[in-house]
Amino acid sequence: MKNQNSGLSMPPWLNTPPTQQSFRSIFKWGAPEAYKNPSHGFLAVIARGLGLCDNDFMSMADTGENQVPRDLPFALDKQDVLAVEKIVGKENISCIGYDRVKFSSGKAMEDLIRLRSGRVEAVCDLVVHPRNKEDVAQVVALCHDRKIPVHVYGGGTSVTFGLDCPKGGITLVMSTHMDKMIAFNETDQTITVGPGMMGPVYEDLLNRAPLTLGAEKSYTGGHFPQSFEFSSVGGWVAAMGSGQASSLYGDAADLVIAQEYVTPAGRFKTLGYPATATGPRINEIMKGSEGCFGVLVAVTLKVFEYLPGNTRPFAFMFPDFDLAVRAGRRISQGRFGMPAILRISDAEETDVAMQMYGLEGSILDRFLRFRGQGPGTRCLVMGQAEGERGFAANVARKVRQIARQHRGIFLTGYPMKKWYHGRFSDPYLRDALNDYGILIDTLECSVTWENLARLHRSVRAVVKERPCTICMTHASHFYAQGTNLYFIFITRAKGLGEFRSYQQSIIDAIEKSGGSLSHHHGVGRMMAPWMERHLGLAQMDILRALKAHLDPRGIMNPGALGL
Repeated sequence: MKNQNSGLSMPPWLNTPPTQQSFRSIFKWGAPEAYKNPSHGFLAVIARGLGLCDNDFMSMADTGENQVPRDLPFALDKQDVLAVEKIVGKENISCIGYDRVKFSSGKAMEDLIRLRSGRVEAVCDLVVHPRNKEDVAQVVALCHDRKIPVHVYGGGTSVTFGLDCPKGGITLVMSTHMDKMIAFNETDQTITVGPGMMGPVYEDLLNRAPLTLGAEKSYTGGHFPQSFEFSSVGGWVAAMGSGQASSLYGDAADLVIAQEYVTPAGRFKTLGYPATATGPRINEIMKGSEGCFGVLVAVTLKVFEYLPGNTRPFAFMFPDFDLAVRAGRRISQGRFGMPAILRISDAEETDVAMQMYGLEGSILDRFLRFRGQGPGTRCLVMGQAEGERGFAANVARKVRQIARQHRGIFLTGYPMKKWYHGRFSDPYLRDALNDYGILIDTLECSVTWENLARLHRSVRAVVKERPCTICMTHASHFYAQGTNLYFIFITRAKGLGEFRSYQQSIIDAIEKSGGSLSHHHGVGRMMAPWMERHLGLAQMDILRALKAHLDPRGIMNPGALGL
């Protein structure tokens, strides 16, 4: 079937569940039976942007359907395995090749390229499913004594090489058993859970709190990363993630009240006060430590009353990126409350969205052009206010006032509802595109308002230096002092080395342009080479001193965070 916009035929997509024990079953996003293929509009955008034709879709690249070898090189001593088995039970360990690869792999583009070609690198020797924090304590003590590296796996959605095991060792899988609710305090509006609890389970538990927890009201955790359906609560905290509603509820770091850790130097639990002035807060230090200091075994988080009927979606089109950003800054500094969701798309992302949804040439498009808002400059801003009915209505009203003052044209809430419908399913698109050698990846950073325009311009210039590359950029997490920029690039590359070099050039440009190395994906091993340059030697020495105290033999997730 020909695409009328591009003349491109829709290629056959691979819509069957992956073969069991295959590499594809490891790198495929989400549920085995779930798929999302590019629409006619999106495929037309990609074809034009990358200069593709029907011949480029005649055959698929590596699809990863080959089986993972059952036996892989193994570095642990048999006595080490038996000692771990004695702690957790034989049924809770595995040295089978498939399990070792699965629980040592994340979802970075480099991970996917490697797995598609059947390359096995940086995997653990033994997979361990601890039943409780006592198991964790004993395993960590054993590994400390025998100098065995320890890694932690939650949902497996890391995009920063955070799950790699470059020195082998063991991986603790927290989502198998340590996924239970531990305590709920409606008076304080807090909940304590095991780190392996997955996002949908966590949110459902809170939404149905009158039934599940005997509560008077329903609650929400307020944390909805794009990986929400397949990421764990512990992973959110370990990588200091942000959810799509973080502008109102806060990032993962803002939600954490207290944590409990097992480290090689001992166990401790931070105190669950709403605020304290008892010196530097260890609770803050442990957030975002990515398993380098110890294993998170329990976490207490804030919860919020769930008021689903009070949402107020909105969308506006602005003449250019500068006006859209000014409006976003005014909203963020307005002191009237924040929308839960706010997103500013730059001109290229806006143009892609208009084409994807078949709006190019529509009545809306003609109206916008008539009002002086044409392709190449106009920028889409959309979001959603929520909370108490009067609060949500006031925030939506104030947003609309500010948008009008900055020449924003109101588009109703339809674009927001369209985005909301696919906000968790879009990652499935990557598998379909990768099957034909089309690479789509993201890098994100935090940036001040003052530096935003320069960083946006500088980083985009580096991304677009590569011929036939699409670069979509948006801001989606807002603060009075700044926002984030999320760069999505679509391109092709001849092999892993070429892609790696290109990606590293973008990371380098972000850091040199004054952006943070990460806003919400963490550091892992991907950003580690830039950490000392970014933070400076004095701050890195502080992190190294903490590492030396809590993990004197360097067994905890070695190499992550640059430690």
